[in-house]
Amino acid sequence: MSQYDYDLFVIGGGSGGVRAARIAATHGAKVGLAEEYRYGGTCVIRGCVPKKLFVYASKFSEEFEDAEGFGWSVGERSFSWDKLIDEKDQEITRLEGIYRRNLDRTGVEMHDSRAIIEGPHEVRLLSTGQTITAKYILVAVGATPNVDLSLPGGEHVITSNEAFHLSELPNSIVVAGGGYIAVEFAGIFNGLGVETTLIYRGEEILRGFDMDFRQAVHEEMEKKGIRVICEDTFTSIEKQDNGTLIGGTKQGKRLEVDQIMFAIGRKPHSRDLGLEAAGVEMEKDGSIKVDETSQSSVPSIYAVGDVTNRANLTPVAIREGHAFADTIFGNKPWVVDHSLIPTAVFSQPELGTVGLSQEDALKKTPNIDIYKSSFRPMKHTLSGRDEKMLMKLIVDADTDKVLGVHVLGPDAGELAQVLGITVQMGATKADFDRTVAVHPTAAEELVTMREPTEKIRG
Repeated sequence: MSQYDYDLFVIGGGSGGVRAARIAATHGAKVGLAEEYRYGGTCVIRGCVPKKLFVYASKFSEEFEDAEGFGWSVGERSFSWDKLIDEKDQEITRLEGIYRRNLDRTGVEMHDSRAIIEGPHEVRLLSTGQTITAKYILVAVGATPNVDLSLPGGEHVITSNEAFHLSELPNSIVVAGGGYIAVEFAGIFNGLGVETTLIYRGEEILRGFDMDFRQAVHEEMEKKGIRVICEDTFTSIEKQDNGTLIGGTKQGKRLEVDQIMFAIGRKPHSRDLGLEAAGVEMEKDGSIKVDETSQSSVPSIYAVGDVTNRANLTPVAIREGHAFADTIFGNKPWVVDHSLIPTAVFSQPELGTVGLSQEDALKKTPNIDIYKSSFRPMKHTLSGRDEKMLMKLIVDADTDKVLGVHVLGPDAGELAQVLGITVQMGATKADFDRTVAVHPTAAEELVTMREPTEKIRG
């Protein structure tokens, strides 16, 4: 008989924690899991999934307009924010039910409670005061939106958490930030008819992406009526008697709007979990220090997902959780490769990317060939919309290996998933050239670009 109540106890019912719990259970481990809010984590409950549903909703305003170019006469139309919220909530409830059923089906014992680490092998459930022992503890509590608490009037802003539950759609909004969430929500609100401004402290939005695509997304956002302000930030926020907010900025602007949303990054949700008391080493940003196997400085305590601040993406957390469970309980050790991660920004238009940006490629090799193409998507030849697609291949000129592929345009996220396979396998430009094009598609451009648009040497 085991000296512990569980072989594994997981704190956090998000994507990474649930995957680890389920896989460990299928390997024969006795598993417990504590979740203090709702099962599914940030992605399912208040992140990727509801955000993508909102993106779909916001695109219909343009779809109705585009239909006229194809012979359709679209009559009177209206939008109900309440209806969208209700339908979204029903879908999230359905998905949470699936998460619970899948855990139950594999024999994972669920505890609807916040859990605090009391030692290398002990956790305490706050809802009951019960102390539970486990051979291994896995922390998978994710991250939470940053808010600048030192900003005068900062208490008046919302984050993406609140944006999914607004009682009414604002007439105007400023979104602060320049990453995935800020850019995506700016597109969502704009598409739903909200007067939208994006303000970002950096020189250009989407830091970390290829500069050509950062600039292209910026340009397309402005074409759609979004005001984009770079190299500026809020210095104060004042709430008026009529409920509107006035945001003062470093550049001296005064932006009066109904709502101000902060999307200025996320921080590990590690506070008050008892980690430091248990001896777990932490980074300055509050993330848990782990090695490549997700093990912390305490041998029995592991961590996966955004709380480790490695690559804060849901599919990465899932793979980290799976690798942990296979390694510890399945006698199948493996580690996650964080070096090549396909990703998508559900901006409007979408951005899909895998591999290195041009800037990062030049840090690794001095000789690269750039293949770049910009064109109007076939759909817009009849819709008349002024929107361009942009595609770019970055190739190591010495080895012919494709180092990065970047796509801006419809369904770029879907393309990024498939392109991720080819780049992961080490495809060369010659492999792309040998591939027969699918016509008529935008994606055929990826296999028909023969001559480099730019050669960089030395």
